[in-house]
Amino acid sequence: MSQAEVLRMKPPLVPLATLIGRELRNEKVEKPFVKHGQAALAKKGEDYFLVKPDCQRIPGNPASSFSVFAIFDGHNGISAAIFAKENLLSNVLSAIPQGISREEWLQALPRALVAGFVKTDIEFQQRGETSGTTVTFVVIDGWTVTVASVGDSRCILDTQGGIVSLLTVDHRLEENAEERERVTASGGEVGRLNVFGGNEVGPLRCWPGGLCLSRSIGDTDVGEFIVPIPHVKQVKLSNAGGRLIIASDGIWDALSSDMAAKSCRGLPADLGAKMVVKEALRSRGLKDDTTCLVVDIIPSDQPVLPSTPRKKQNMLSSILFRKKSLNFTNKTTNKLSAIGVVEELFEEGSAVLAERLGKDFPTNANSGIFRCAVCQVDQPPAEGLTLSSGPFFSHGSKRWEGPFLCTNCQKKKDAMEGKRPSRPAVVA
Repeated sequence: MSQAEVLRMKPPLVPLATLIGRELRNEKVEKPFVKHGQAALAKKGEDYFLVKPDCQRIPGNPASSFSVFAIFDGHNGISAAIFAKENLLSNVLSAIPQGISREEWLQALPRALVAGFVKTDIEFQQRGETSGTTVTFVVIDGWTVTVASVGDSRCILDTQGGIVSLLTVDHRLEENAEERERVTASGGEVGRLNVFGGNEVGPLRCWPGGLCLSRSIGDTDVGEFIVPIPHVKQVKLSNAGGRLIIASDGIWDALSSDMAAKSCRGLPADLGAKMVVKEALRSRGLKDDTTCLVVDIIPSDQPVLPSTPRKKQNMLSSILFRKKSLNFTNKTTNKLSAIGVVEELFEEGSAVLAERLGKDFPTNANSGIFRCAVCQVDQPPAEGLTLSSGPFFSHGSKRWEGPFLCTNCQKKKDAMEGKRPSRPAVVA
């Protein structure tokens, strides 16, 4: 490829004033208030959380604000949970192209979350530590909520109609047959703990390592068929708002989604979080770390989220959760004024990286030929790498049909698919 061709691929620079002007013109409807509360009780001290209500897509422009809330439930130590808390957000944001509109930003977010989770996992495994962590990561931009998760922490949505929706998928081997099949097909073994006498006890686990989860960040000693590729769901609330409850499994092992939502209805977010933790403690006792974030998305003309009696869910409740076409080129805007109506914009949970990144991931030629879709590292021309298929493949590996990956990320992809043993490099 000639230098002229490389320069033509380079996206044009957009002046900051132009970007701010776009944002102001797009802000036709006032953004909702976002209020949050947090509560926790520690048993092992391995739960961590992230609260960042003041992020900006365009630095210096308050109109481009968004909020991030996350739960990290560590296991076998705290290192992975701390590392993910400190690095995941920046890794996600680095995978979103610069100079794009808010609508384009929201459309790019699900794919960027996948890249950010995988990059964070690669970086942590290079440290040579063996702890792991679940992650439930929530981005709120106006009325749009995007949730990415690995593991068994959970995020639920309680709308003003009283319908509770689960925005995450539990990646417990015991409860997810599809994940069990994926792990065994990739080279792992799934079974219960054997005790003296040949009896099997406890939940289903992945061996080696004995992890109960099929997805996490970290867990170097278990095997890379335990993948960091998140389930992602993006929804748009009606202008009635709603309440998110984000919590570690210490809550969900004690309370159902409906119980958690009901326990804190009518309370402000800070008291609501404390009430959820209190109810879990009353139900089960303190057997695990219990961490809860309650986040209210409130219409700007209301001081608090109004409370309405919970309606009994029936067959007609499906109309309260409407799917939108996955074709992101559809510019149709739907006015959602009915109480409790939630529009689904995107949902994908595949553990296959090609299906999650797609074939048209943006390229960047600022300092070389192509930018890796996961680690965002530009490759110099001397490498001679090409888009959509790198030169490094393990035996039996099909041609990569996704965007460009550098050598290290290509190896990571193959390892997650069981095409080569996991041998992460350890940085001295």
